[in-house]
Amino acid sequence: MASTNVKKQDYDVNRVMRSQRKGHHALVLWFVGLSGSGKSTVSDALELFLHQKQMDTYTLDGDNIRMGINKDLGFTAADRSENIRRIAEVGKLFTDAGTVVLTAFITPLERDRERARAILGDDYIEIYVNCPLEVCEARDVKGLYARARKGEIPNFTGISAPFEVPVHPDVEIKTNEQSVDECVTQIWNTIKNKLTSRL
Repeated sequence: MASTNVKKQDYDVNRVMRSQRKGHHALVLWFVGLSGSGKSTVSDALELFLHQKQMDTYTLDGDNIRMGINKDLGFTAADRSENIRRIAEVGKLFTDAGTVVLTAFITPLERDRERARAILGDDYIEIYVNCPLEVCEARDVKGLYARARKGEIPNFTGISAPFEVPVHPDVEIKTNEQSVDECVTQIWNTIKNKLTSRL
């Protein structure tokens, strides 16, 4: 049931003031890709890169989020959609606080990505971590693909659940062809003007 009798509260300290104090704008860098594609690896390296540039950052990681705020959600289509909606709303709060947010979520469906973009507006930067399924499966860092192939994990993206390739990502990196540093550089070249333009 939707909340009723609520009204947005405004405060004297606003997003512009926070950004001016921190010296950079806020964005949500939304990494999209299959399990094992390298989302967390690249986002972690990018966060360190931004941190070294004295930017305030925070990473919202799929597994970590599901151990806390979204631990009540499963992996049905409805739960996956709600998972993404909540993350987008959390990201919106972080950008209002002036923080650069990095998210590492499979986000397999275009409609959910569009919903996140609608919530976050111009702050949403979609980064498609493009890596062939066979490469992700060969890496199988967590052993999930092997279990999914055995039918032990239902609704597993790429095996028993679909992954819709992003139509118009803001950045596309290919982790089976590029090094982590090359990926970070490519992303930085895309976002630096948005982060460092005049406040």
